[in-house]
Amino acid sequence: MPYSSPIPDNTPAKPVTIKTLHKRKADGEKFVMISLYDAPMAAMAQKCGVETVLIGDSLGMTVLGYQSTVPVTMEQMIYHVEAVARGNQKSLIIADLPFMTYATLEDALKNATRLMQAGAQVIKIEGGRWLADTVRRLSECGIPVCAHLGLTPQAVNKFGGFRVQGRDPERAQEIAEDARILAEAGAELAVLECIPSALAAQITRDVPIPTVGIGAGRDTDAQVLVINDILGLTEQPPKFAKNFLVEAGDIPGAMKQYVDDVKAGTFPGDEHIFL
Repeated sequence: MPYSSPIPDNTPAKPVTIKTLHKRKADGEKFVMISLYDAPMAAMAQKCGVETVLIGDSLGMTVLGYQSTVPVTMEQMIYHVEAVARGNQKSLIIADLPFMTYATLEDALKNATRLMQAGAQVIKIEGGRWLADTVRRLSECGIPVCAHLGLTPQAVNKFGGFRVQGRDPERAQEIAEDARILAEAGAELAVLECIPSALAAQITRDVPIPTVGIGAGRDTDAQVLVINDILGLTEQPPKFAKNFLVEAGDIPGAMKQYVDDVKAGTFPGDEHIFL
């Protein structure tokens, strides 16, 4: 049965595309992303006006009980991409390539193809300028790419934990330059995770592609949160998260409140921002 709730149906009138998001940036209009993993949540998010849904490899921690995203496999990602695609008709579907599935150009092309054929419309990869050739080749093959900079969870073992990135000037300059290089290579979007708000604002001004913040302040073109954080299901939520279910009282209400607060610029608040 189709989902029913008292919240008005705000499903986008037309399917959301990369062009939709680029126009939002040009017009100065915020858009919303939620990381989720199944058909019912995808259908509900669409109805609440969520423009983009991300099947993140965060599912390793939020659904499968791993300590990081590193153990997530292609088969697990494909399973959840297919589920989300069955529940969604209008939101843009973005999917992560999991750990070490794009270390070579050949692997990136093969595995991105598998996710696109499962229902993804954009592929997200974590890393800096070393991925420029991969971004360029995927784009040439008709596969839109979302870059992911700052705290890249697949590199958690290299970082020594889930730590804010870009607080020192040298690292901040590196992240900003990576964003510019990947945009020039053909990336269509860039997720900025756990970086100082001033750095995220600078990158958002400097690159022509939409930026999506998570723990990156309020000046990015969009925000993304994991559905578990929106619904208060995370035992130790990160600083940048907010439990919207407490105020809203039900799941669709929590999603709608998140959407409304992002678009109004009231989320993230000062308490969710890294300086």
